[in-house]
Formats: sequence, C-alpha cells, structure tokens
Amino acid sequence: MPERSHPDEVFIGLASISDRASAGVYADQGLPALREWLQAAIVGPVRFVERLIPDEAAVISSTLIELCDTERCDLILTTGGTGPARRDVTPEATLAVAMREMPGFGEQMRQISLKFVPTAILSRQVGALREIDGHAALIINLPGQPKAIKETLEGLKDAEGGTVVPGIFAAVPYCIDLIGGPYIETREGVIKSFRPKSAIRPAQNH
Repeated sequence: MPERSHPDEVFIGLASISDRASAGVYADQGLPALREWLQAAIVGPVRFVERLIPDEAAVISSTLIELCDTERCDLILTTGGTGPARRDVTPEATLAVAMREMPGFGEQMRQISLKFVPTAILSRQVGALREIDGHAALIINLPGQPKAIKETLEGLKDAEGGTVVPGIFAAVPYCIDLIGGPYIETREGVIKSFRPKSAIRPAQNH
C-alpha cells in the first residue's frame, strides 16, 4: 500500500480514455493537460498515478478500482468518453464502481461549458464516490479537450480576474476533507478553494 511522504500529500489518479491515443495513433493530450493544471493549482505535495486506456467499459471500471483500491488515490480525474457516441461509456463505467453519485459536479461542468458552446448539453460527465476498506476516492469525469478541461476545473473569470462562474475544483478540497483525505490547499491565482470557516486550517509556519 502506498505511503504518503507527508500527511498533506494527495494521491491523484489520472485516466485518459481514448481508443486512438491508447493505440498510439496520436499523442495523448489529456494526461499532460490534467497534470499541468493540477501542478499549477495545488500548493502541497502531489503524487500522480496515470493511465492511458481505451474506451472499453470493463477497462475503465477496472482502472478506477485499481486507482482507488490499490493505489489509494484520494481524487481520480478521467478525461474523454463522456459524449453521446456509442463508444462513449465513461459515465456508465464510473457509476458501475461507485457507491454514491455527486451530481453537482456534472451539473456545474455543463453550466460552465454552456457559456462557450450549445453542445455542452450533450456531455454526460458525472462525479461519484467510491469507498473501500475505510478509504474513499472522489471520481470526476472531465471533458476530453485540454481547453475544456481547464475551463471546467478553473471556471470563468472576467477581464479583472474576478470569478464569473466558479470552477468545479473550488469544491474539491473540502469534499476530500469530508471523505477523510488529506488537506489540499490551492493557489488563489489559479483557483480559490472554498471551505466553511470552521473547516479552514490555521496557516502553517514553515
């Protein structure tokens, strides 16, 4: 079982789901986009566990189980496979291994994307929780395009940098708190996380 190098180290599983990228037809863009954004957003230590897999429901489900149960990831982000095409089975594969759905994540992602494209209503991303042996992971399906990944995580900002529509990652650190994971701090210039005042940890002296 993986050991944390620091109590605040967060284990994040990243799964890019694409038939062609996993077959080497073209370079995967999902994993680099996710990793780059998360490294910019999270202040503390992060351990990434990455997987590039095809649009196969059984493979997706088994990968999510591995990332949660074996790798003990606190947060698992998938990218790709959330549209209406027949090969898009990520939401079903996610819910098949989840114990509880977190519908607010999908609702907010579609609200953000609708600011850009009317076809956002075709996206079927879900958020869910998997719990096993006292460990829990938050699983979130993200869009497949790097630009859309950044928009849904970070939200929309005006010309002065003020938040117009909150990105979904603003709620992730507190959710991880509530399911027993490590305390995640974010860089406010990228995304300001929200916690109730009672859940905010006093500033640490380093």
